Amino acid sequence: MAIPEDLPLAGIRVAEFGQFIAAPGAAMMLADLGADVIKVEPLRGDSARRFDGTSSQSPMFLAYNRGKRGMALDLRQPAGAEAARRLALSCDVVLHNARPGTMESIGLDAATLRTAKPALIHASVTGFGTRGPSRLRPGLDIAAQAESGMMSVTGEAGGQPLKAGFALIDAATALATSNAILAALFRRLRTGQGETIETSLLTVGIQLQAQLWSEYQCSGALPVRSGNSQPKAAPAADVIAVADGHIVLSAYLDEHWARLCDAIGQPALARDPRFASNPLRVQNRPILLDVLHAALRGYTGEQARALLERHQVVVGVVRDYQQVERSADVLASGLLMRVGDGLGGEIALPGLPFTMASLPPATTPAVPRLGEHTAAVLRELGYDDVAIRTMAQARAHRH
Repeated sequence: MAIPEDLPLAGIRVAEFGQFIAAPGAAMMLADLGADVIKVEPLRGDSARRFDGTSSQSPMFLAYNRGKRGMALDLRQPAGAEAARRLALSCDVVLHNARPGTMESIGLDAATLRTAKPALIHASVTGFGTRGPSRLRPGLDIAAQAESGMMSVTGEAGGQPLKAGFALIDAATALATSNAILAALFRRLRTGQGETIETSLLTVGIQLQAQLWSEYQCSGALPVRSGNSQPKAAPAADVIAVADGHIVLSAYLDEHWARLCDAIGQPALARDPRFASNPLRVQNRPILLDVLHAALRGYTGEQARALLERHQVVVGVVRDYQQVERSADVLASGLLMRVGDGLGGEIALPGLPFTMASLPPATTPAVPRLGEHTAAVLRELGYDDVAIRTMAQARAHRH
């Protein structure tokens, strides 16, 4: 798989020992930026391949593994573990999300590898960190949403806690981990020194809520679930039913509230004693929402958006995925790219969430078939064909 030499991370080699989303997602971003990412899977494959129980290339696997080369090694066998160590020491970055103690047991931990290669960058992702009493617990996104406080503030007022509609913390951990790796690569460029990086779903989940933590620390009052509304501002993040769905709007500053009142043809509402200030609007939110629903229910989402935008009111149409895919703004962004599924087909998936003037137009990267590049990478590591066949016969690798 040829990588253009002018990509930002061209020449950087990454060994990924990842499962599910967080570590694979971080490695995929590095691959998108030009790194040669070699994904090492057990002989059964990354568990994400079988997430939906129906195929060897599940949607989850397709979402977080494009542009990588794939190896399948049995790290429980000495020959498989030795090949993994050779690979790790040939790389600039090693990234994994194994439980604490797993990588140490086969010599792939930061201390062991960086003793042999001080310039190596070693990054690990865990569920709850490596120092506390929960360090050996399995960590999945939903547990982190629960224990980071996120679910305590998500849901309707008075209702039960709710999770986010997708694996939010897993995805954010991928972003945080790739950012840390990029910082470590920049530091190594300046100093020649490697780095040991640790992050966890728990710490990322808490960091995502910095604003609410600040409010809690300043007031001493626990944040509470408030549905789609902001508990201290109105109207803010409020969902309004329209003729063909819903919109969300925000106009809690007095000048913005006045613009909203003008937009719906009721300028006198801006001076209504019930709504004349933000605290009053919060206090009288149910009545306020009744007024907005009555004023906007006859518009389609796009009509309401156009009306409110003309009056410089923040508004968004609540879109489903089919509508998002057809959005003129999304199409103009070039975010959705064609990705090969490793089986001869293609699907459209989100690419990098930013642009760089130096990045060439995206090609069509593919996810690797299980063990697709095992033999090729072993040859790069100095194994000859006899050794590769011997390992295969011993089921130390799959190709």
